Amino acid sequence: MHTMNRFMNVLSKPGAKPEIQGVAPTQFTEKDGIPIDKPNATGYEPKSKPRMLDRWLDFVVRMSGSEPVFFFILAGLLTWALLGVKYGNTATELWQVLISDVQAIVSYVFDSFLVRQQLNAYDEEMTVATELQSRILSHRRMLAKLDLETDKEDPEKHARLTRIVTQYRDAPEFNAELPTETSFGRSVTWVSRVLGHIGTVALYWVGIFVWIGIGHLKGYSDEWQLYMNSASSALMVFVFAFLANIRERHSAYTLSCLNAIFKVDSTLEFRLRLLTGDNIDNDVVIIPAPKVSGIQRAIFYYADFVGTLVGITILLVVMVVWVAIGPLLHFNANWWLIIGTYAGLIGMNDGFVLRNLQARLQGFVDLEFDKVETEDKKLFDLVAQPTPVKEVTEKRHLTQRVSEAMNRVCAHEITVVAGFLGIVGLIAGATAMKWTLTGQLLCNVPPSLIESFFMIILITGHNSADHRKRVDLRNLYERRLHLLAFVNGVQTLRDELDDSKN
Repeated sequence: MHTMNRFMNVLSKPGAKPEIQGVAPTQFTEKDGIPIDKPNATGYEPKSKPRMLDRWLDFVVRMSGSEPVFFFILAGLLTWALLGVKYGNTATELWQVLISDVQAIVSYVFDSFLVRQQLNAYDEEMTVATELQSRILSHRRMLAKLDLETDKEDPEKHARLTRIVTQYRDAPEFNAELPTETSFGRSVTWVSRVLGHIGTVALYWVGIFVWIGIGHLKGYSDEWQLYMNSASSALMVFVFAFLANIRERHSAYTLSCLNAIFKVDSTLEFRLRLLTGDNIDNDVVIIPAPKVSGIQRAIFYYADFVGTLVGITILLVVMVVWVAIGPLLHFNANWWLIIGTYAGLIGMNDGFVLRNLQARLQGFVDLEFDKVETEDKKLFDLVAQPTPVKEVTEKRHLTQRVSEAMNRVCAHEITVVAGFLGIVGLIAGATAMKWTLTGQLLCNVPPSLIESFFMIILITGHNSADHRKRVDLRNLYERRLHLLAFVNGVQTLRDELDDSKN
């Protein structure tokens, strides 16, 4: 009975987003009776996972988004295209099926990597939110100890404090900017915005409708289907590699920004502890588990399943079976398509799940960072200081609003369910055709087109979330600098008063 309960607990664990807890490292002013003269402002340190397998998988995922991998895939696509000029006419079906297989397998693997990227980003950002909230609790406690009401009652002292704080705020170090991207990074970000633009999405569908429109000229033949399958396959491989690259690049940039913010935040805590003599540990903050619907829980369950790369293990088993049956089918084009059909159908489902996952998890993260902003405003109110003017995102144009509306539709749980039902319909259709070449193309072409569309939408969603994140980080940094300038001003004023008394 006990073994059965443990087994059921293991089965039910995936998909449940547990509570997340974190605590900011306390900036002690003394340790074991020995004074500490400077803060331990090392910036933000990502938490290392306890299991070696998880650390290894995360390393592989990071490498999948690296520049060498991205350029290797680009070189592979270019080589396939150039060799196709010479060999494509002599082995048309086999040549085009080859890119379909490669695309399906690469996309299948990258699906797992992208899911793990998304899950890791969620855990990391929620942990950041807990540490920020943990330190805010200490800031609030210590700011309340400053007893600023007495200073307000003395107009001269209050005016002097205002002048000193203004001087600090005008100093170069308190007007610092967050790190900037490299010129190559900015170029990649620009390409990302072009790929995720509503105009690119429109051109994509225009191309598809043109292909459908000329279908009758080719008699809707297998060759006609293979041409679109090849084009969408090559596009999808590029988009997957590009998306993995910009995610890793933007994640590294975000980490550099968090390092700058946490250095200022820890310095602020240290200065407050010097002022107040406070030596209490920072509190642990717990973010409760989010409440989700049954359908959403099922989607999260599947995502956790994919994110642990169990799906790739299954793919390896399927590939072994596929190779084993090759001689029975004489390694013909139909045999070549089998592995692409399997990976393509799974990849189509993963495309729906990825967009849903991105939107839902980002929504949870945004909610916690909104709490950080609200608590920051309370800190400024506590010391009667104006909150820095908030930088807002640019006014949304019509294309942006259309993109966001399309994103919301694509991220909805019902859309994921509809996608799954569509896959069932495709399998039923291929079965009715006895899994001939045409039947397998039915399970290759539509999934390839739909998954390519969802990957472009995923770039659109990433761009939108990344832009908001950068604005939030700049606002957060600005608020920390203003609070630090104020605390330094209070310290300077008190030092002046102490000197005058002596």
